[in-house]
This record gives sequence, structure tokens and C-alpha cells, in this order.
Amino acid sequence: MKLHDLKPAAGSKKKRKRVGRGHGAGQGTHAGRGIKGQGSRGGKPKGGYFEGGQLPLVRRLPFKRGFNNLFRIEYQEVRLDRLAGVLEDGAVVTPTLMAERGLIRDARQPVVILGNGDKIKKKFTIKAHRFTKSASDKIASAGGSTEVIPLRLKGIRATFRKLRKEDLAKIFGDE
Repeated sequence: MKLHDLKPAAGSKKKRKRVGRGHGAGQGTHAGRGIKGQGSRGGKPKGGYFEGGQLPLVRRLPFKRGFNNLFRIEYQEVRLDRLAGVLEDGAVVTPTLMAERGLIRDARQPVVILGNGDKIKKKFTIKAHRFTKSASDKIASAGGSTEVIPLRLKGIRATFRKLRKEDLAKIFGDE
């Protein structure tokens, strides 16, 4: 078999319909557009936007277009029961340790501890950016402690945050 022997499969190629070319072309007289009405004449609206004067769907549903919150902070979630299953009793848990053990992807991103599952029996000292109420209650009832790491805001979040200069100095202080 050579290149000049190649042919498309039978029936896969079809000539396009050339409308409005007279009776001999098989689409004469009205060219498949019907006899009268808006669709039969030239200047027909393109796309599916015009609905005959009714308010179009695109304009009826403004809430479907979406919204991206510039100030949203994406937290990496860690469940308390997973934390208890991976770490030993009396451990000091930091984002770096969680990243090493495979509980979170990036130690530099903010972390939230969720209080899922039953009560824990191990004592932990956990350092994270945020704790749910149930998580902090379960840690305290097991005899552990929680420490909130201040969130280091960057970019537009820091620009629009209305804090006093002293508070900003605490957050953005030298590392």
C-alpha cells in the first residue's frame, strides 16, 4: 500500500448542500427556507440569542455567569481523626510536619483543622491557621492544646485589608 492508494471510508465523505442555485441543484425555488416569514428572508439573526422579542435566556439568568472572590483564602483541610491515626501521642504538630507525613500538599499554604470523627485519645499540640469549634473542643478534652498561626496576607488581600500599622507590622514582620 502506498500513499496514492489511500482513500476515505465509503460514505464518510459527502458533498455539501449548495442551496439557492436553481431547480437543477435540487434546492431551487425557496432554497430549503420555506415560503414566507422571518427565516425565509435575508438578514436572519445569527446564533441562538434572538427569541422573537422574548427576553433571551442569557439575559434572564444573570446569576449563572459566576463570580470569583478576590479575597477568598483557600485552606488545606486536615481531619482530626486522620491526624490522630498518623501521628504519635504528645507530638507538636506544625504544617511542616503535616506536609512530611502527607496530610497536606504545601506547608506554606494556610491549614484548617476539622473536627471530624469520634473523640481522640492522643494529646497533641497543634499549630494551624484556623480550627473549627468542634476540633478545638476535642483537642482540649483530650488534654492537648491549639495555637493559631497568624495568616500572612499577600497581594490584593493585604492591600484592601483595613488594619492598623501596628497590626500589619505583626503580620508582615521579618521572617
